[in-house]
Amino acid sequence: MKKKILSVLLMGTMLLTLGGCGGSGNSASSADSDVAYIKDKGKLVVGITDFAPMDYKDDNGEWIGFDADIATQVAKDMGVSVEFVEIDWDNKILELENKSIDCVWNGMTLTDEVKNAMECTNAYCNNAQVVVLPQDKADSYQDKESLKDLTFAVEAGSAGEAAAKENNLSYTSLTAQSDTLMEVSAGTSDASIIDLLMAGAMIGEGTSYPDLTHTVELTTEEYGVGCRKGSDLAAYINDEFKKLYEDGTLEKVGETYGVQEAIIEQK
Repeated sequence: MKKKILSVLLMGTMLLTLGGCGGSGNSASSADSDVAYIKDKGKLVVGITDFAPMDYKDDNGEWIGFDADIATQVAKDMGVSVEFVEIDWDNKILELENKSIDCVWNGMTLTDEVKNAMECTNAYCNNAQVVVLPQDKADSYQDKESLKDLTFAVEAGSAGEAAAKENNLSYTSLTAQSDTLMEVSAGTSDASIIDLLMAGAMIGEGTSYPDLTHTVELTTEEYGVGCRKGSDLAAYINDEFKKLYEDGTLEKVGETYGVQEAIIEQK
């Protein structure tokens, strides 16, 4: 009788142990999911910079732009709110790893460095790095060779900075692409290197910099969203991109911000 009781107790202990292990496994699985983590806290935190037409503030101080609007829609579909946090672009990987933000969604070029350090989505927009300078000097700078004697302003950690390095150009690194335009307008730098999509929104007639134009395309590239390495959020956003492409949302939002021609088909 004692042996039977002991056997029952041992079996019960084993079942409790197995049940405990199963519970821990589920908990770890949930903890490893960024999507579950975001849903649990009820908020998608998006790292950005002031970068029209992708992310910038309207007259009411609200973040808008192609990226901002699509990120807001993705958060809505996920059943959470969205929060936009301005980051130092040079520290974007650290911000992700510290969980200060959940993703970088800011017209980010899919460089090898970015793809090695982050879990990236599929590309959703085409882009290029272009030289911006005063209109009255544009005719003298129409090819790469002509740029050698100019001083450039670039955003630290950006594809523009990489293009300056690759072409052995003299440059100063600043906090944001918008700052580089102020430098050129003020005459502190001869030229800047920024994203083509930003140039289309920020310089020329009807903008704050009507006397600036862009000339040489130094690179061609693609934009993607960056998440923590190994994160399931990238795959979730890919599914959203596909859905929003098929239902016409990407094109409609693209038309609002003048980037519809740059949108990449999502398959």
